[in-house]
Amino acid sequence: MSSEIRQLQPQQLWNKFADLNAVPRASKKEARVIAFMKNFGKNLKLETIEDAVGNVIIKKPATAGMEDRTTVVMQSHLDMVHQKNNDTVFDFDTQGIDMYVEGDWVKAKGTTLGADNGLGVATIMAILESTDIPHPPIEALFTIDEETGMTGAMGLEGGLLSGGILLNLDTEEDNEIGVGCAGGIDVTATRTYKEEETPEFKIGYKIEVKGLQGGHSGMQIHEGLGNANKIMNRILFDGFENFGLRISEIDGGSLRNAIPRESNAIVAIDAVHEDAFLLEMNLVSNTIKKELKTMEPDLEMIVSKTDNPEKIMDLGIQEELTRALYAALNGVYRMSADIPDLVETSNNIARVIVKEGHINISCLTRSSVESSKMDLANTLRATFELTGCEVTFSGDYPGWTPNMDSAILKLMTKLYEELNGKKPHVAACHAGLECGLLGINYPNMDMISFGPNIKGAHSPDERAQISSVQKYWKFVLEILKRIPKK
Repeated sequence: MSSEIRQLQPQQLWNKFADLNAVPRASKKEARVIAFMKNFGKNLKLETIEDAVGNVIIKKPATAGMEDRTTVVMQSHLDMVHQKNNDTVFDFDTQGIDMYVEGDWVKAKGTTLGADNGLGVATIMAILESTDIPHPPIEALFTIDEETGMTGAMGLEGGLLSGGILLNLDTEEDNEIGVGCAGGIDVTATRTYKEEETPEFKIGYKIEVKGLQGGHSGMQIHEGLGNANKIMNRILFDGFENFGLRISEIDGGSLRNAIPRESNAIVAIDAVHEDAFLLEMNLVSNTIKKELKTMEPDLEMIVSKTDNPEKIMDLGIQEELTRALYAALNGVYRMSADIPDLVETSNNIARVIVKEGHINISCLTRSSVESSKMDLANTLRATFELTGCEVTFSGDYPGWTPNMDSAILKLMTKLYEELNGKKPHVAACHAGLECGLLGINYPNMDMISFGPNIKGAHSPDERAQISSVQKYWKFVLEILKRIPKK
C-alpha cells in the first residue's frame, strides 16, 4: 500500500484509513474487521463491546471540562462493497485495498476504494485515539452489513447506547447535511425450467456487455447510467425475434446496491443465419452505444464465437423471461412531490442468473415513502409472477423521516456557514442510511448525517477528494467542541 496515503493531511485520519483498508471487510464477511476494531478499542484501554449481531461499540469519556456535555454517538459501518474491473486480478478475501493518489483524489487500483464508509470509520478511530482533541463523552458505534441488508443496525438492541445525539458519517457530499433517507426492500424472482439438447445445426456465441460505469443504485439511479442486465436483455430479445437465438446461460451484475456494469451470455443460433446475425448484432450494438454515448463512452458489446452449448432453455420459458425483463422497471419510478430533485422511488435490476435449469433475478427497490416502495415492489412481483416465477420480499428496512426542528441540525447549519461562508445543502437522500433503523430502538436520539466528497461509490471508479476530507475534518472537530450541555 502506498506510503503517500499516510502523508496526507489530516494524517491521523488517513493513517487510520490505511490501517482499516489493509483488513478484508466484505459485507457478511466482517469477522476480521470486527476483531481488528475490538483490538483497537482494547489497546486504547477503552470500554469495548461486541453485541449479539457483531456491531462493535467503543466508549470514550469526555475530555477535561466537557464532562457535562451531551453524549454523542459517532456511527459508521465497517463493511464495504467489493467490486473490481473485469481485468483486475484481486482477491478481496485476502488482500488489502491498493490505494494511490492522483491529483486531489485518493483512488484504488482497479477496485472499490472503501471510502464508503471507511472514511467515517477512520474519522471515529482518529477521535478515539486522540489525546488533544476536545470532545464530549463519545459512544463509537461500528455497524456491520450495511451494504447488503443493514442487519447490524437492525439487530442493535435498545439500552446499549445512552447518547442523545447521533452523528452518522455516511454522506458523500461535503456541502450536504442529511436529514432523511430512503427505505428499501429486496425483490427476488426465481423459477426452474427444463433444458433442451442444443440441435446440431446451431452454433454457439458468447455475448459480453462491459465497460459501463456502474455506481450506487440509490444515489446515482437518476443519472441515466447503463444497466448491463437491461442492455443484455435487449440484445437477447432482438436476437430471438429476428434469428431464433436461444439462451444457454446468463450471468449479469453483482450486488443489489450496485448498478450492474457487466453481463455475459452464452447463446446458440442457426448456423445458416450466422452472417445476418453478426450484422444485426453490430447494428444493435451501435444503436445502444449511440443512445448512451454521453454517460457510457466506454461501453462495449462483444459478440464472439464459442463452443456450441450442450443445453439451451425451454423456448416458452425463454420468451417469458426476456419479456419480463423488458417489462420490469429499472430506474426512477417517481420523483418526490415534496422535496425538489429528490428521487422518491426507484428500482435496480441488479442480478440476473440463468444456468442449469434455474433463474434468479435480484432487485433492490428503494423509496422514501413506504406505500410507494411497496407499490413498486408489487409491480415487479406481478411482472415476474406472470412468467411463473416465485417472488419473495426480504431485507425490508424503513426510511428515515426528516426532522427539520432538530437541535443538532440547527447547530451544524450554523457552524457550516461560519466555517465556509455559505449555507449547507440540507437534504434527504435516496440512499439507504442506517438512521431509520437505529431510530426504532432509539426514538429520542437526535440524528444527522454528513461526510466528505466521495465519487463513484460501489464501483471501481470510487474516489475520495483529499481537500474535501480536510474541510470535513475541521467541521467534525468544531461540531465536537460545540456540543451543548445535557
